[in-house]
Amino acid sequence: MKGKIILLVCLFIAGTIFSCAVVSGAAQVAGAVGLVDQNTANAVSVSAKAIGSAAEEINPEQEYFIGRAVAANILAAYKIYLSNRMLTAYLNNICNAITINSPQPDTYNGYHVVLLDSNEINAFATSGGHIFVTRGLVNAAKSEDALAGVIAHEVAHIQLKHSIKAIKNSRITQALLVTGTSAAGAATGMDVKQLTDVMNESVGEIVQTLVNNGYSQTQEFEADNKALSLMASAGYNPSGLTDMLKSLSSVQTAGSGFGKTHPSPAQRINNADLSIKLYNVTDTSASRIARFNAVSK
Repeated sequence: MKGKIILLVCLFIAGTIFSCAVVSGAAQVAGAVGLVDQNTANAVSVSAKAIGSAAEEINPEQEYFIGRAVAANILAAYKIYLSNRMLTAYLNNICNAITINSPQPDTYNGYHVVLLDSNEINAFATSGGHIFVTRGLVNAAKSEDALAGVIAHEVAHIQLKHSIKAIKNSRITQALLVTGTSAAGAATGMDVKQLTDVMNESVGEIVQTLVNNGYSQTQEFEADNKALSLMASAGYNPSGLTDMLKSLSSVQTAGSGFGKTHPSPAQRINNADLSIKLYNVTDTSASRIARFNAVSK
């Protein structure tokens, strides 16, 4: 057992110097020449591959397909609102105005806003450009700039790669679990495939858990701060975000929707107020009143 522990420690050290493929190959050689038993050699190989996989960069195409899988989970719980296609087009136009003026105007398959048929006050963003907004949230908005605040917040989550970071964290956690359990498997004789099957959760399940639990308070504040910048760059008044938060404070309940997965509106307003004074944007919101009223009836 002592030798196995030493090998696993060496794995972590070697993994910081050499590629995981090299470490995996070395483990198999050690098993073949009898330095360790084959179960231990297999355990080291599985561990090396798990850590290597966790360290891989997720490219834009992967981000999109991860986000699409999560979007499918969201649409299993919510129906798409199809009775007002003009409103959906309007939300996408707001999103386009925000993203085209942003540091990341393009994604693998573009940004898309979908309106959910729910009175719940909520919004979601998945990696790759998928944004979902409920009817309840749209109905709580009192201006286009307020809606832009919501969409900019979700775009910020995407551009800051918050969901991808959560996936990476989960993958690293899984890698460590596989490492520890593989060592146990080598000692108990468990089949390596059984160990990897137990630890192999789908990315969709990981991100679905994230959607249910919400981002960290730090990430939510970070998304709000970036949303202010995105709004200002697109010509929206950044105060539209705080206007929306004030509206939410009067209708939102703590245990549902935004209240379940976000800091309180008061906390977010206090955070936004620290940054909003940095943006000197001419107020042109009056020019948007007519089109907002046309679709919000």
